[in-house]
Amino acid sequence: MIDVLDAKITGTQIAYYIICKRKLWLFAHHLEMERFSDYVALGKLISEESFRREKIKEIGDTIKIDFLKIKNEIIVHEVKKSRKLEPAHIWQVKFYIYQLQKRGVKCDKGIIHYPKLMRKIDVDFKDEDRLKIASAIQGIKGIIGLTTPPPVKKKGYCRKCAYFDYCFV
Repeated sequence: MIDVLDAKITGTQIAYYIICKRKLWLFAHHLEMERFSDYVALGKLISEESFRREKIKEIGDTIKIDFLKIKNEIIVHEVKKSRKLEPAHIWQVKFYIYQLQKRGVKCDKGIIHYPKLMRKIDVDFKDEDRLKIASAIQGIKGIIGLTTPPPVKKKGYCRKCAYFDYCFV
């Protein structure tokens, strides 16, 4: 079995760290229930069908950015189904910007698109975000290093989570 602490932190793990520590642990330990979720499938379809003309999609192994726009500046673009988990979406985009900056890419902006809602939000990366992401990465490593998953904490969005049956049935 792969040592999860040696695995590289991903944007999905950053989002799950904000959404649910238990979900993060289960995902990091390869209990990936997303492939059985209609909600996840719908989100993936929206992401794949939106902005189909964009050429740069999902780059790298830990940086799975939906697409980049490169004109006067590089802007990270993510496509999401709903704004319900928007804080997690924002930190996922900031994580991607952080990863690009670590690789020497000048990037400090992102846009989250919500095509179903016909809305978008701008994300600006600030210097203090670097410290928050570094702290989150340490928190993630601590959680995935646990021998058992964190306890269930029921939240308003649990019913639509791919892990609902695992946690509540």
